[in-house]
Amino acid sequence: MKPNHLTLGKLLRNLRAGNGWTLREMSDRSGIPVSTLSKVEHDRLTLTYDKLLQLSQRLGIQISDLFASPSSEGPVAITARRSIGRVDDAIRVTTPNYDYYYLCPELRRKRMVPILTRIRAKSVEEFGELVHHSGEEFIYVLQGKIEIHTEFYDPVVLGEGESIYIDSNMGHAYLAGEGCEEAVVLGICSSAAEGLMDSLMSLHGPANSNLSEAALPQSAAKKPKSQQNPSPRKTSRPGNRRRVA
Repeated sequence: MKPNHLTLGKLLRNLRAGNGWTLREMSDRSGIPVSTLSKVEHDRLTLTYDKLLQLSQRLGIQISDLFASPSSEGPVAITARRSIGRVDDAIRVTTPNYDYYYLCPELRRKRMVPILTRIRAKSVEEFGELVHHSGEEFIYVLQGKIEIHTEFYDPVVLGEGESIYIDSNMGHAYLAGEGCEEAVVLGICSSAAEGLMDSLMSLHGPANSNLSEAALPQSAAKKPKSQQNPSPRKTSRPGNRRRVA
């Protein structure tokens, strides 16, 4: 069964047909025997790198053109997706360790999930088991300082304006740094896998859906004294019980 993707054989056959050459004429131009070219065109043989280089030089084409595998589906359509992220419109999830504000919730099937997070846990014992999930994440400290614990590295402390990028499959925990009641960070989680948002939500377990009109506190060292005026635009999606982060 012939492969559906664009092979080297199909590339050479298209190149030869486009120039109106016979196999003999292409052989004379490239210095590669007719029998070899015929086998390559029928996907029964491939060429070594030195032969590909010879082919590109003799025929005046880029060697990268011989490795290209363009999709038969055509160019990717521009979706022109856009979303303005405001805390008042975020999905808020409260857990013992964090308050999460999932921004731009109206966009579905995101490959990146932006999250503002208020961190309260102050020790690994208080935090509990390290969190694992698919993908990678970037964390930027907005207020206070944080202590990052990971499965394979020593703990590191970051202050305002500092950041970290990690493999999310590695166990990890973010704690409020020494002297901070709370810290606030901006996180970006990404994954090539489908359902990233649902995967993240499932980590929270039976989280508290305490939704408030108030945005993040102006100071990371102060908790808001009360939660008022629930907003009907915010909905909590705690997901299935797995791990409360």
